[in-house]
Amino acid sequence: MATSTEQAPAEIMAEVAIPASVKVTKEGSFLAVKGKLGTVKKDFLKLPATVTVEGNKVVIKPYGTRKRDLAVTNTARSIVTSMVKGVEKGYTYKVKIIFAHFPIAVKVKGKEVHVENFFGERSARIARIQGDATKVEVQGEDVVVKGPSLEDVSQTAANIEQSTKIKDKDQRVFLDGLYVYSREEGM
Repeated sequence: MATSTEQAPAEIMAEVAIPASVKVTKEGSFLAVKGKLGTVKKDFLKLPATVTVEGNKVVIKPYGTRKRDLAVTNTARSIVTSMVKGVEKGYTYKVKIIFAHFPIAVKVKGKEVHVENFFGERSARIARIQGDATKVEVQGEDVVVKGPSLEDVSQTAANIEQSTKIKDKDQRVFLDGLYVYSREEGM
């Protein structure tokens, strides 16, 4: 007689504790986290898991019990954690302006960052600012990007860096451009 040693798979679940200074609400598939620095919203519609707010914690339960479901759960936990940190402390990315000959001028105009005189070009290179709460300011040879949403701040910094990407030249020689050099928590 053979005995079965198979065990039922353990239930996968993740919880994120919410501090007293932060308020979390869920409307449909949107999770809104509100704190002293503003509100961050995220759509969890395409996430194969249920996200619920229970008292002072957010509970994430995937639909299955496979390895992939554990990965989805941990990713969702990381997103919610960064949302909570963002509305409490905020995020700051610093971008350095580097040029050899033509002095680069960076100006913020509405929801766009204009990089002027890049390699002597007459037209400005334009990078979009993501999110409503993201603030961009030029401080000497630095461009500082701040905001409560990690996704918006990092994407804005990446847009600024990508706007000065050099094509058809050796990037080891032509080093002019704007480069992200610092990523910090806190505004």
